Amino acid sequence: MGVDSTLDDGHRSDRAAAVIAEATGGVRHDVALVLGSGWGGAADLIGETVAALDNATIPGFPAATVAGHAATVRSVRLAPGADGAERRALVFGTRRHYYDGRDTQAVAHPIRTAAAAGCRTLILTNGCGGLNPDWPPGTPVLIADHINLTGASPLQGASFVDLTDAYSPRLRALARDVDPGLAEGVYVQFPGPHYETPAEVRMAAILGGDLVGMSTALEVIAAREVGLEVLGISLVTNAAAGISAYPLSHEEVLDAGRVAAPRCARLLADIVARL
Repeated sequence: MGVDSTLDDGHRSDRAAAVIAEATGGVRHDVALVLGSGWGGAADLIGETVAALDNATIPGFPAATVAGHAATVRSVRLAPGADGAERRALVFGTRRHYYDGRDTQAVAHPIRTAAAAGCRTLILTNGCGGLNPDWPPGTPVLIADHINLTGASPLQGASFVDLTDAYSPRLRALARDVDPGLAEGVYVQFPGPHYETPAEVRMAAILGGDLVGMSTALEVIAAREVGLEVLGISLVTNAAAGISAYPLSHEEVLDAGRVAAPRCARLLADIVARL
Protein backbone atom coordinates (compact mmCIF):
# COMPACT_ATOMS: atom_id res chain seq x y z
CA MET A 1 0.00 0.00 0.00
CA GLY A 2 1.45 3.37 -0.95
CA VAL A 3 0.38 4.99 2.33
CA ASP A 4 3.09 3.00 4.15
CA SER A 5 6.07 4.49 2.36
CA THR A 6 7.04 6.86 5.16
CA LEU A 7 6.34 4.55 8.10
CA ASP A 8 8.87 2.68 10.23
CA ASP A 9 9.18 -1.08 9.81
CA GLY A 10 6.96 -1.78 12.81
CA HIS A 11 4.03 -0.05 11.13
CA ARG A 12 4.49 -1.32 7.57
CA SER A 13 1.22 -3.04 6.67
CA ASP A 14 2.86 -5.04 3.87
CA ARG A 15 5.23 -6.69 6.37
CA ALA A 16 2.40 -7.53 8.78
CA ALA A 17 0.20 -8.85 5.94
CA ALA A 18 3.06 -11.07 4.73
CA VAL A 19 3.31 -12.67 8.18
CA ILE A 20 -0.44 -13.30 8.22
CA ALA A 21 -0.32 -14.75 4.70
CA GLU A 22 2.48 -17.15 5.62
CA ALA A 23 0.63 -18.35 8.72
CA THR A 24 -2.64 -18.86 6.81
CA GLY A 25 -1.36 -20.57 3.69
CA GLY A 26 -1.25 -17.49 1.49
CA VAL A 27 -5.03 -17.10 1.24
CA ARG A 28 -6.69 -13.78 0.50
CA HIS A 29 -8.94 -12.40 3.20
CA ASP A 30 -12.19 -10.66 2.33
CA VAL A 31 -13.52 -9.01 5.48
CA ALA A 32 -11.92 -7.80 8.70
CA LEU A 33 -13.60 -7.47 12.08
CA VAL A 34 -12.31 -5.56 15.10
CA LEU A 35 -13.96 -6.89 18.24
CA GLY A 36 -14.42 -4.32 20.99
CA SER A 37 -15.76 -4.74 24.52
CA GLY A 38 -18.74 -7.09 24.52
CA TRP A 39 -18.18 -8.43 21.01
CA GLY A 40 -15.54 -11.13 21.53
CA GLY A 41 -17.85 -14.14 21.15
CA ALA A 42 -18.58 -13.35 17.50
CA ALA A 43 -15.37 -15.01 16.30
CA ASP A 44 -16.74 -18.41 17.34
CA LEU A 45 -19.98 -17.99 15.39
CA ILE A 46 -19.00 -16.54 12.05
CA GLY A 47 -17.11 -19.62 10.84
CA GLU A 48 -14.28 -22.09 11.41
CA THR A 49 -11.07 -20.67 12.85
CA VAL A 50 -8.33 -21.98 10.55
CA ALA A 51 -5.42 -20.18 12.20
CA ALA A 52 -4.90 -18.06 15.30
CA LEU A 53 -1.87 -15.80 15.52
CA ASP A 54 -0.56 -14.22 18.69
CA ASN A 55 -0.26 -10.48 18.16
CA ALA A 56 3.35 -10.68 19.33
CA THR A 57 4.22 -12.56 16.13
CA ILE A 58 2.84 -9.85 13.81
CA PRO A 59 4.98 -6.73 13.31
CA GLY A 60 3.44 -3.67 14.93
CA PHE A 61 0.47 -5.41 16.51
CA PRO A 62 -0.53 -4.54 20.08
CA ALA A 63 -0.77 -6.58 23.21
CA ALA A 64 -4.20 -6.46 24.84
CA THR A 65 -4.19 -3.45 27.17
CA VAL A 66 -7.89 -3.54 28.07
CA ALA A 67 -9.64 -6.24 30.10
CA GLY A 68 -12.08 -8.14 27.88
CA HIS A 69 -9.89 -7.94 24.74
CA ALA A 70 -7.81 -10.81 23.28
CA ALA A 71 -4.36 -10.26 21.75
CA THR A 72 -4.90 -12.61 18.82
CA VAL A 73 -5.72 -12.42 15.14
CA ARG A 74 -7.87 -15.22 13.76
CA SER A 75 -8.24 -16.34 10.19
CA VAL A 76 -11.82 -17.61 9.94
CA ARG A 77 -13.25 -19.60 7.04
CA LEU A 78 -16.66 -18.24 6.08
CA ALA A 79 -19.42 -19.85 4.07
CA PRO A 80 -18.57 -19.77 0.33
CA GLY A 81 -19.68 -16.77 -1.69
CA ALA A 82 -22.31 -16.82 -4.40
CA ASP A 83 -19.66 -17.94 -6.88
CA GLY A 84 -18.64 -20.84 -4.64
CA ALA A 85 -15.25 -19.33 -3.86
CA GLU A 86 -13.77 -19.70 -0.40
CA ARG A 87 -14.03 -16.60 1.78
CA ARG A 88 -11.97 -15.69 4.81
CA ALA A 89 -12.30 -13.16 7.61
CA LEU A 90 -9.54 -11.63 9.70
CA VAL A 91 -10.77 -11.19 13.26
CA PHE A 92 -8.81 -8.81 15.46
CA GLY A 93 -9.38 -9.53 19.14
CA THR A 94 -8.01 -6.18 20.31
CA ARG A 95 -7.11 -2.77 18.96
CA ARG A 96 -4.49 -0.12 19.60
CA HIS A 97 -6.20 2.76 21.36
CA TYR A 98 -5.11 6.34 20.82
CA TYR A 99 -4.63 6.71 24.57
CA ASP A 100 -2.06 3.90 24.59
CA GLY A 101 0.58 6.31 23.34
CA ARG A 102 -1.07 9.00 21.20
CA ASP A 103 0.32 7.27 18.08
CA THR A 104 -2.15 7.47 15.23
CA GLN A 105 0.01 5.26 12.98
CA ALA A 106 -0.21 2.45 15.52
CA VAL A 107 -3.98 2.90 15.70
CA ALA A 108 -4.25 2.67 11.92
CA HIS A 109 -1.78 -0.19 11.46
CA PRO A 110 -4.20 -3.16 11.84
CA ILE A 111 -6.65 -1.45 9.50
CA ARG A 112 -4.03 -0.92 6.82
CA THR A 113 -2.83 -4.48 7.35
CA ALA A 114 -6.35 -5.77 6.71
CA ALA A 115 -6.41 -3.91 3.40
CA ALA A 116 -2.96 -5.23 2.49
CA ALA A 117 -4.22 -8.76 3.26
CA GLY A 118 -6.95 -8.35 0.65
CA CYS A 119 -9.92 -7.23 2.76
CA ARG A 120 -12.40 -4.89 1.17
CA THR A 121 -14.90 -4.72 4.03
CA LEU A 122 -14.24 -3.69 7.62
CA ILE A 123 -16.59 -4.16 10.58
CA LEU A 124 -15.64 -2.11 13.64
CA THR A 125 -17.28 -2.70 17.01
CA ASN A 126 -16.87 -1.04 20.37
CA GLY A 127 -18.35 -0.60 23.80
CA CYS A 128 -19.48 2.96 24.52
CA GLY A 129 -21.43 5.31 26.72
CA GLY A 130 -24.95 6.13 25.62
CA LEU A 131 -26.63 9.52 25.68
CA ASN A 132 -30.10 8.34 24.65
CA PRO A 133 -32.15 7.08 27.63
CA ASP A 134 -34.06 4.83 25.23
CA TRP A 135 -30.85 2.82 24.69
CA PRO A 136 -30.16 0.97 27.96
CA PRO A 137 -26.92 -0.94 28.55
CA GLY A 138 -26.83 -3.94 26.23
CA THR A 139 -28.25 -2.09 23.20
CA PRO A 140 -26.35 -2.40 19.89
CA VAL A 141 -26.46 0.78 17.80
CA LEU A 142 -25.33 1.29 14.20
CA ILE A 143 -22.88 4.14 13.76
CA ALA A 144 -24.21 6.51 11.11
CA ASP A 145 -21.46 9.11 11.45
CA HIS A 146 -18.79 10.26 13.87
CA ILE A 147 -17.27 13.34 15.48
CA ASN A 148 -13.53 13.09 16.05
CA LEU A 149 -12.55 15.06 19.17
CA THR A 150 -9.05 13.63 19.46
CA GLY A 151 -7.56 16.52 17.53
CA ALA A 152 -5.59 14.00 15.47
CA SER A 153 -5.68 12.05 12.20
CA PRO A 154 -3.88 8.91 11.00
CA LEU A 155 -3.39 10.55 7.59
CA GLN A 156 -0.19 12.31 6.68
CA GLY A 157 0.37 15.04 4.12
CA ALA A 158 -2.22 16.15 1.60
CA SER A 159 -4.54 13.15 2.01
CA PHE A 160 -7.93 14.74 1.48
CA VAL A 161 -10.17 11.71 2.06
CA ASP A 162 -13.92 12.15 1.60
CA LEU A 163 -15.77 11.01 4.75
CA THR A 164 -19.28 11.84 3.53
CA ASP A 165 -20.37 8.20 3.64
CA ALA A 166 -17.63 6.93 5.94
CA TYR A 167 -20.10 4.43 7.42
CA SER A 168 -21.46 2.59 4.40
CA PRO A 169 -25.18 3.16 3.79
CA ARG A 170 -25.25 -0.20 1.97
CA LEU A 171 -23.85 -2.10 4.94
CA ARG A 172 -26.08 -0.28 7.41
CA ALA A 173 -29.12 -1.27 5.32
CA LEU A 174 -27.87 -4.86 5.29
CA ALA A 175 -27.53 -4.79 9.08
CA ARG A 176 -31.08 -3.48 9.44
CA ASP A 177 -32.29 -6.32 7.23
CA VAL A 178 -30.73 -8.69 9.76
CA ASP A 179 -32.17 -6.80 12.75
CA PRO A 180 -34.85 -4.22 11.85
CA GLY A 181 -34.81 -2.98 15.44
CA LEU A 182 -31.30 -1.57 15.20
CA ALA A 183 -31.09 2.12 16.00
CA GLU A 184 -28.52 4.51 14.47
CA GLY A 185 -26.49 7.22 16.09
CA VAL A 186 -23.49 9.53 15.88
CA TYR A 187 -20.38 8.31 17.71
CA VAL A 188 -18.08 10.83 19.38
CA GLN A 189 -14.47 9.77 19.96
CA PHE A 190 -12.74 11.41 22.90
CA PRO A 191 -9.01 10.87 23.51
CA GLY A 192 -9.39 9.03 26.85
CA PRO A 193 -8.35 7.09 28.83
CA HIS A 194 -10.40 8.90 31.47
CA TYR A 195 -14.15 8.88 31.12
CA GLU A 196 -15.84 12.04 29.91
CA THR A 197 -17.10 14.63 32.36
CA PRO A 198 -20.83 15.41 32.51
CA ALA A 199 -20.08 18.77 30.85
CA GLU A 200 -18.22 17.03 28.02
CA VAL A 201 -21.14 14.66 27.55
CA ARG A 202 -23.53 17.62 27.35
CA MET A 203 -21.19 19.18 24.79
CA ALA A 204 -21.23 15.98 22.73
CA ALA A 205 -25.02 16.02 22.74
CA ILE A 206 -25.12 19.67 21.63
CA LEU A 207 -22.74 18.79 18.77
CA GLY A 208 -25.10 16.01 17.66
CA GLY A 209 -23.56 13.00 19.36
CA ASP A 210 -25.49 9.98 20.64
CA LEU A 211 -22.61 7.73 21.73
CA VAL A 212 -19.27 8.51 23.40
CA GLY A 213 -16.13 6.39 23.46
CA MET A 214 -12.38 6.24 22.96
CA SER A 215 -11.90 4.38 19.66
CA THR A 216 -13.21 3.83 16.12
CA ALA A 217 -13.20 7.28 14.47
CA LEU A 218 -9.44 7.28 13.76
CA GLU A 219 -9.69 3.71 12.45
CA VAL A 220 -12.49 4.69 10.09
CA ILE A 221 -10.45 7.56 8.66
CA ALA A 222 -7.58 5.15 7.94
CA ALA A 223 -9.99 2.61 6.46
CA ARG A 224 -11.50 5.06 4.03
CA GLU A 225 -8.06 6.16 2.86
CA VAL A 226 -7.25 2.58 1.79
CA GLY A 227 -10.67 2.02 0.24
CA LEU A 228 -12.33 -0.23 2.82
CA GLU A 229 -16.12 -0.19 3.06
CA VAL A 230 -16.95 0.29 6.73
CA LEU A 231 -19.71 -0.87 9.05
CA GLY A 232 -19.55 0.41 12.63
CA ILE A 233 -21.61 -0.96 15.53
CA SER A 234 -21.48 0.27 19.11
CA LEU A 235 -22.68 -1.64 22.15
CA VAL A 236 -24.04 0.71 24.78
CA THR A 237 -22.38 -0.60 27.93
CA ASN A 238 -23.29 2.25 30.26
CA ALA A 239 -25.13 5.54 30.40
CA ALA A 240 -22.67 8.39 29.85
CA ALA A 241 -21.46 10.60 32.71
CA GLY A 242 -24.15 12.91 34.03
CA ILE A 243 -26.87 10.66 32.61
CA SER A 244 -26.16 7.69 34.84
CA ALA A 245 -26.89 8.06 38.55
CA TYR A 246 -23.88 5.90 39.35
CA PRO A 247 -20.10 6.38 39.00
CA LEU A 248 -18.63 4.98 35.78
CA SER A 249 -16.34 1.95 35.92
CA HIS A 250 -14.77 -0.48 33.48
CA GLU A 251 -16.30 -3.35 35.45
CA GLU A 252 -19.71 -1.99 34.46
CA VAL A 253 -18.59 -2.09 30.84
CA LEU A 254 -17.46 -5.71 31.19
CA ASP A 255 -20.67 -6.75 32.94
CA ALA A 256 -22.86 -5.21 30.24
CA GLY A 257 -20.71 -6.85 27.58
CA ARG A 258 -21.09 -10.28 29.16
CA VAL A 259 -24.86 -9.94 29.31
CA ALA A 260 -25.15 -8.69 25.72
CA ALA A 261 -22.49 -11.02 24.26
CA PRO A 262 -24.84 -13.72 22.86
CA ARG A 263 -27.00 -11.16 21.02
CA CYS A 264 -23.98 -9.23 19.73
CA ALA A 265 -22.22 -12.37 18.53
CA ARG A 266 -25.31 -13.62 16.72
CA LEU A 267 -25.91 -10.21 15.13
CA LEU A 268 -22.35 -10.04 13.75
CA ALA A 269 -22.46 -13.62 12.51
CA ASP A 270 -25.70 -12.99 10.64
CA ILE A 271 -24.36 -9.80 9.10
CA VAL A 272 -21.13 -11.46 7.96
CA ALA A 273 -23.12 -14.32 6.42
CA ARG A 274 -24.88 -11.82 4.13
CA LEU A 275 -21.80 -9.96 2.93
